[in-house]
Amino acid sequence: MSSATLTTPTPADAPPGELRRALARAESRRKWRAFSLTLPLLVFLLLTMLVPIVALLQRAVENPEVANALPRTVRALDDWNRKDTPPPQAFAAIAADLGQLADSSDAGALARRLNTEIAGARSLVMNTFRALPIAGTPDEVKTRLLELDPRWAEPPFWQAIAKNGSRWTPDYLLASVDLRRDAAGSVERMPPDQRAFGGILLRTFQISAVVTFFCLLLAYPLAWWLSTLPARKANILMILVLVPFWTSILVRVAAWIVLLQSEGLVNRGLIGIGLIDQPLALLFNRTGVIISMVHILLPFMILPLYSVMKSVPPTYLRAAVSLGSPPLVAFFRVYVPQTYPGIGAGALLVFILAIGYYVTPALLGGADDQMLSYYIARYTNVEINWGMACALGALLLAATLVLYAVYRRIGKADLSLG
Repeated sequence: MSSATLTTPTPADAPPGELRRALARAESRRKWRAFSLTLPLLVFLLLTMLVPIVALLQRAVENPEVANALPRTVRALDDWNRKDTPPPQAFAAIAADLGQLADSSDAGALARRLNTEIAGARSLVMNTFRALPIAGTPDEVKTRLLELDPRWAEPPFWQAIAKNGSRWTPDYLLASVDLRRDAAGSVERMPPDQRAFGGILLRTFQISAVVTFFCLLLAYPLAWWLSTLPARKANILMILVLVPFWTSILVRVAAWIVLLQSEGLVNRGLIGIGLIDQPLALLFNRTGVIISMVHILLPFMILPLYSVMKSVPPTYLRAAVSLGSPPLVAFFRVYVPQTYPGIGAGALLVFILAIGYYVTPALLGGADDQMLSYYIARYTNVEINWGMACALGALLLAATLVLYAVYRRIGKADLSLG
């Protein structure tokens, strides 16, 4: 063999510095290749999840209606003591601002916003807008406005304008937790007859907790049974578990309406076997809501439990029994603790999905069974109050993040103890 062949350089013969640089370049190319493959997914998540969330949070504190429609009026009220009737310059400013609005839709948006602060503001603004133009000196404009509607002399209407003169406001977020700002800007609790969202949020959590409990109660033995079956039988039965995923929620809710009504299959069956004499009230109340939500969300509890239970060696339970432990005690002290990750993941998933439910309570529940999502939809579609709808959505988002943080903390504590 020639000397040239013996001295041909190989990677192992390369200088250490050059070899490290080559390996670093190869690793950098590998990372960029992996990043390029995930880039479409990252862009999709950015456009469909992060951007809407940022827009929701921004709209929850944005207050553009008064600031855009009444800029002169807001400036004229800067030095107002917010107690007496404003000076004539404020009357002239509001007449000029309303006269500059392009059409009645802009005036309608302003009227709706002020009407959320004080009842009657909508008719006051719209009547004044239709009577424009009003010209003259500030004193003359004030006289004309008071003749048109004496309510312009009442300070609360002007207080609502002054309080909402800033483009950014915490009012929506405060209202979502039953707080408000008074005329001076101080935060206070709403009067008892106006406190609504605290009770609605508590009701949302109560219904979600009950649904999560019943899902766990039904899913745990079923998932355990599936995990003990041979793979072929377990796969066939798992298809039946997944059937609800292939059916529209509206179809399932409609089916429950048919089943739970007074002359439905459930009541007829209970009467037929002699358990009841009169039909039970299962529809348009809390019972119907919970039954339907448990049915819809049950697979989300079964799947995490099943995946964890399949990884638990059955020899642990047999070993505990062979060492003298009663089977039931061995099950709860040896087997169940090993399924805690599945219980936590399933409960978190079901609870988070439940607190955002809207269709099922709206169709199967009564007035006292509506959850927070119902009011988000109402403020969006009926009240046309996007700020309040986004504030309630931000409240749900915050609750979800808190639950996830608690779950992560508990999960880390379990791992440390393990």
